[in-house]
Amino acid sequence: LDGSDTVELPIKFTPRDAGCYHCQIRLKSSCDVRVYEIECVVNKDQVDAELEFLTPAYQAVIQNIPISNTSGEDWQLEATLEGQDFYGPSVINVATGETALYPLTFNPVAEC
Repeated sequence: LDGSDTVELPIKFTPRDAGCYHCQIRLKSSCDVRVYEIECVVNKDQVDAELEFLTPAYQAVIQNIPISNTSGEDWQLEATLEGQDFYGPSVINVATGETALYPLTFNPVAEC
């Protein structure tokens, strides 16, 4: 194709927050109807975080980590913990528009 049979359709998309956005565009003429489905997934900028746990050996400390779901869908998140003496639920559910607390537990069995 040489581009003479194409038309540009500029779209401006300005999301307010992270989430999944759906859009449907209908183009109609007297002899044709076309429907385009568009889905945009917006992620927040990744933020690095650091937690420091101080506790005597054999004494657990829990840090509740807030997880906010500002999307339009409920989340079921799976957690994979790496590191010795850290514990937490393997799955956490966060309803749309809600904030859930992930209880990360550190329970050292020796000085470390």
